[in-house]
Amino acid sequence: MSPPVAAREITGGFGSFIAALRPDAEARGISAATFTAAFAGISGPDPDVVARTRRQGEFSRPVWDYLVGAVSASRIARGQAQAANLARVLAEIETRYGVPRAIVLAFWGVESDFGATAGTMSTIRALSTLAEVKFRGSLFRDELLAALTILERGDITPDRMKGSWAGAMGQVQFLPTSFLAHAVDFDGDGRRDIWTSESDSLASIAAYLKTLGWNPSLSWGYEVILPADFDLARYRGDLSDFARRGIRRTDGKPLPSGGPASLFLPGGLSGPAFLITDNFEVIRAYNTSDSYALAVGHFADRLSGGPALARAWPTKEGRLDKAGLQALQAALAKRGLYAGDADGRAGPKLREAVRQAQIAEGLPADGYATPKLLAHLAGRP
Repeated sequence: MSPPVAAREITGGFGSFIAALRPDAEARGISAATFTAAFAGISGPDPDVVARTRRQGEFSRPVWDYLVGAVSASRIARGQAQAANLARVLAEIETRYGVPRAIVLAFWGVESDFGATAGTMSTIRALSTLAEVKFRGSLFRDELLAALTILERGDITPDRMKGSWAGAMGQVQFLPTSFLAHAVDFDGDGRRDIWTSESDSLASIAAYLKTLGWNPSLSWGYEVILPADFDLARYRGDLSDFARRGIRRTDGKPLPSGGPASLFLPGGLSGPAFLITDNFEVIRAYNTSDSYALAVGHFADRLSGGPALARAWPTKEGRLDKAGLQALQAALAKRGLYAGDADGRAGPKLREAVRQAQIAEGLPADGYATPKLLAHLAGRP
């Protein structure tokens, strides 16, 4: 069988990739007409997409810089205005899915500034580019086939299927596989429209979070004050146990009577301290960055009228860049404390490994990766 018109018009390795994709698309029920329409006007990969794979703000910027942009005063004001304008639909979504409206709004605001910056890149071209260069293995090839499935089902047309450089689409920035699994037609028009429908977008966020395991009885977390003699090595426990050990919320309210939690010190002992619940990990499942999860949680609190963070960030202290984090991961791996790629990303795995190293070395176990810790471990066998 000869390749479709769209594939014949694209030359070189990229054209060969598109032509080789056709049988798998056909096996998924994607028609020749849909396939051809999807690639119409695409003459090759997008060099800007390739360049962007080397920089991702939520992983490379300090957490305090990320929060400044994600939880600004103007965005809080816009979010509170949206909460008033969409009060009815938000109430219906909260009732149906059990996810607080402030959390849903916070995701919407962080992902696309309430739909204002949903992305302008062709999803098909972006995913084709990432798939052809094998960025993250076969992930984006699968996402590309999922995007073609969405087109085949008629939820959106190719010219309107737009999003970010990484193929995340619309106001909620779903990858195509997430769209197929979780997008909701809340307004009942027969299409799951996360590009132009506010109600579909908000309900899709809530539906996804419910599937991920959102617990309606708990917040994502709480900013807290640690007593001077707090044992950092005991950083997991029940909220009631943390209260008995002297931890207090910075806003003066009591901690909930129960529920699992862990201590999170994203700026070390000299920065804000948090008790995070399982809902924090639900947020991270949407985007695996600690900075992202903290931004969404704190933004939701601010939309609900909560205060700014009580403690300042240690912006003047040294921090590890990507190369430094990779070196620390390698040093921890040599001690059998870190099992994973030396990817230069801070997250739960690295945080746990750092804590175990700090405990072993008799250091305060705050889980915070610093140049001082790297130098300490590098100087010991």
